Amino acid sequence: MATSGRSTLLSSTSTGPKSSLENSNPEEDDGQNLWSTILSEVSTHSRSKLPSGKNVLVMGEVGSGKTTLIAKLQGVEEYMKGRGLEYLYFSVHDDDIDDHTRCNAWVLDGDLYHKGLQGVAVPVDSIDNTLLLIMVDMSRPWNALDSLQKWAAVAREHIDKLRLGPERLRELEHRLVKQFQEYTEPGSGEDGTPQRRSEEEESVLLPLGDNTLTHNLGIPMVVVCTKCDAISTLEKEHDYRDEHLDFIQSHIRRFCLQYGASLMYTSVKEMKNLDILYKYLVHRLYGFPFHCPAQVVERDAVFIPSGWDNEKKISILHENFQTIKAEDSFEDVIVKPPVRKIVHEKEIQAEDDQVFLVKLQSLLAKQPAVTPGRPVDTTSRAPTGSPRTSNRSAAANVANAMPQSGQTSEGVLANFFNSLLTKKAGTGAPGTPGGGNSTPGTVRKSGSKLGLTDVQAELDRISNREADSDLSNANETPATDGQDT
Repeated sequence: MATSGRSTLLSSTSTGPKSSLENSNPEEDDGQNLWSTILSEVSTHSRSKLPSGKNVLVMGEVGSGKTTLIAKLQGVEEYMKGRGLEYLYFSVHDDDIDDHTRCNAWVLDGDLYHKGLQGVAVPVDSIDNTLLLIMVDMSRPWNALDSLQKWAAVAREHIDKLRLGPERLRELEHRLVKQFQEYTEPGSGEDGTPQRRSEEEESVLLPLGDNTLTHNLGIPMVVVCTKCDAISTLEKEHDYRDEHLDFIQSHIRRFCLQYGASLMYTSVKEMKNLDILYKYLVHRLYGFPFHCPAQVVERDAVFIPSGWDNEKKISILHENFQTIKAEDSFEDVIVKPPVRKIVHEKEIQAEDDQVFLVKLQSLLAKQPAVTPGRPVDTTSRAPTGSPRTSNRSAAANVANAMPQSGQTSEGVLANFFNSLLTKKAGTGAPGTPGGGNSTPGTVRKSGSKLGLTDVQAELDRISNREADSDLSNANETPATDGQDT
């Protein structure tokens, strides 16, 4: 407004002298005309500003990266994630007219409970200036087709609730069809610009192909597949091959063809296709020139603008199918992997030392008592008194080595002395043949009670003798010591 007022004032002052001075010089007239031309151009540029009020409505499942992507377009690294309906924006700048504006971005919550908030973002009077952006999470491709159909149905329901007039709705649909038909491949002209068609070619529009714009919403749509860096993870963990990725792409492209939508694979983590997405949104909303051709070679950086695709181009993907058929159901081929149950190991808590020792003591008490025998005294003693026989010394050593408590000790002693008696009886007199066969049978058949009684008597006798010998040794030791001194 200030620029136009100033141009009017300058033009009036410049034309004033011209009206008063009829016989002015031609050079002055040329200068005045030059200024008038410059001022008129400035006035024209001031009126051709970027339009405001353009809207981008973002839809998608929870966790599909809606807010993260729009924040990247806005140039914000840190942001607060909201709930229900979030408002963001990204700046648009036109270098030709040196003007900038903001494009509104409304992010709808992934919960269908909040779908009624679309009326705030897209009222009736701004439906003409709205673009629909549906995001699909490529880290979960088994939900891709259902998610697209669900959110397209939500958008259709909202447009139907706006109760647009039949003429206005028909106008919106016709505009979308015309944009689809008038698409020209960039790069066909010089410097990558689209080649301009003649007036006759522009008046002739090719008819729509099969399954093309059969679901016309009246507003432009862009399908953005986010998190495409997860494709390598799908190949490693879920055994996805190229034919699976082509199968997913063919179904998504067929959906986009039905709605006249564009398709773009992006990755915020690897910064793929974010610049192309920004330029394409500005192109569709503000009419900026766009020179990026379609990209279908890289599997994680696909870009298909609206009007480029058709059924014949989609069928090229079917040539790579080996174990999959093109007519197979999407749910039968791209199956959701089973959920792995996380098994939490039971935490083992260490007991108190005293509690553990008490339990260990109780366990040992329940077991049969098997205690080791007393060690045999191997120290040599001076030979005093009458020498002992070999049988008696052996019996004494056994008596010292054997345990003295319980029936187990008696059983061991009984077996030992029975074996001694058996050997003694079996030996017989020297020179008597067969003398060892008479006594053993009698000893074995005499019963365990008799054997135990004899053994006990023998033990008592040995122990008494051993005590007497120890006492005599003690009495003799001082005398010996006195003789030595």
